[in-house]
Amino acid sequence: MWLQARCGIERKSVVALSVVLVVAALFAGQHFWAGRTQPVSAPEVVRAGAPSAASAPAASFGEAAGGPAAGAGVPTGAGAPTAGPSIVVDVSGKVRRPGIQRLPAGSRVADALRAAGGVRPGANTDGLNRARLLVDGEQVLVGGPAAATGAGAGSGAGGAGVAASGAGSGAGGTAAGTGPATPVSLNTATAEQLDTLPGVGPVLAQHIIAYRTEHGGFRSVDELREVNGIGDRRFADLRNLVRP
Repeated sequence: MWLQARCGIERKSVVALSVVLVVAALFAGQHFWAGRTQPVSAPEVVRAGAPSAASAPAASFGEAAGGPAAGAGVPTGAGAPTAGPSIVVDVSGKVRRPGIQRLPAGSRVADALRAAGGVRPGANTDGLNRARLLVDGEQVLVGGPAAATGAGAGSGAGGAGVAASGAGSGAGGTAAGTGPATPVSLNTATAEQLDTLPGVGPVLAQHIIAYRTEHGGFRSVDELREVNGIGDRRFADLRNLVRP
């Protein structure tokens, strides 16, 4: 009433002005409340965890077997060898590219032949075991004279000496005075070729092959001492007649 009498404002105008002031007060209060300061926590640091076994790539067959060696030397049709230690072998004879070849550890004779460009047409590979594991520093000879041939020639030249030692041959192979013309490879020779060595009979030849299979081949001639049945005297007779 005082405002109406003082300012000469009608009652309706006073009510409208009051509503406007209330609305303005409410809007100002809401604006103040929305703009108030609020505490903010620091973001949590998330560290990358190690990859789980489920997300890790599956191990290859070669690694599951003990390293790149196991699956690397599988013949044509298998996957490429995995990266790892390497070996050096000498591929010679009737191949397209003879020479030194560097191959992954665990490679086989078939891998060495492929690295050398393959075997030449007409080459005799009957005595060549393509599935055999290679060892570092060995030589793979393709189409060379078989060890048994050289021993046969020596026997023909000295037939009387072989006949005189028939009893010794029955117990331990060819007489001590005869031997192959070229050193016999302990890693590739067959039981028949090993039987031609002096003092080596069928039983000892099988012991040599068993040791070769169990240890992945001979890395040196000195390992022949570890074969069951070979003593110091027999090793001395054989050391110059064999090679890894």
